[in-house]
Amino acid sequence: MNILLKCIQVIYSMYVMLVFILLLLVVFPFVLLVSVFGKIKGGNMIYRICSAWADGWFLLVGMRSKKIKKTAAPQPGAQYIFVANHISYMDVPMIVKAIRQPLRALGKAALVKVPLFGFLYRYGAIMVDRSNPENRKKSVQQLKSVLKKGISVFIFPEGTFNTTGQPLKEFYDGAFRIAIETQTPILPVIFPDTVKRLHYNNIFSFTPGKCRAIFLEEVPVKGLTADDLPLLKTAVFNKMETALREIAD
Repeated sequence: MNILLKCIQVIYSMYVMLVFILLLLVVFPFVLLVSVFGKIKGGNMIYRICSAWADGWFLLVGMRSKKIKKTAAPQPGAQYIFVANHISYMDVPMIVKAIRQPLRALGKAALVKVPLFGFLYRYGAIMVDRSNPENRKKSVQQLKSVLKKGISVFIFPEGTFNTTGQPLKEFYDGAFRIAIETQTPILPVIFPDTVKRLHYNNIFSFTPGKCRAIFLEEVPVKGLTADDLPLLKTAVFNKMETALREIAD
């Protein structure tokens, strides 16, 4: 029976990846068309196209995405630094599925090399090579520039997949330093189901089912200075960790 279930899961995973690629091919001409409008206007249009792509993909593969708002946030037209837990490749499509406002995510530079997807990624994300100090510094400046243009940003403060077995692993300072320096509020989001839909260590572990994005209470930063960074980071960590533990109970 276990062998049969494994075979079914592999077949389903292949179907999920095939639909992913086919829908990407469908939207790619539209992406090329709007890319001529540049990194800002064109990038915003590409983000909306990616959201439509995600709607179709989630529907066709049997994943029920649901947005749960603990408060009224995110407010239409407001700017945020979104932060979320990171434990699966499914976290990336969940971003464009759950957040429907102009956004740029901080992501790995290596993903630009992925055929087709890399082109979308170049417009919808700000690339960072964490091994290169100059590149990290440049990515921070790009994030600040994006915020000045009225576009929110998305950062995984854990940096990479959390493989510790705990709800979260230690946060980097970047998201919180940018929030303080630009006086942009932080809006935590948790993705409690993505690792169940696709485990980080097996590309053939896709499963259908619910895939929630839970928006937590906004964390204001008005008036905070660099000295407040450790307390801000701890407060956001505790808020997200508590929510993840409550979901797991």
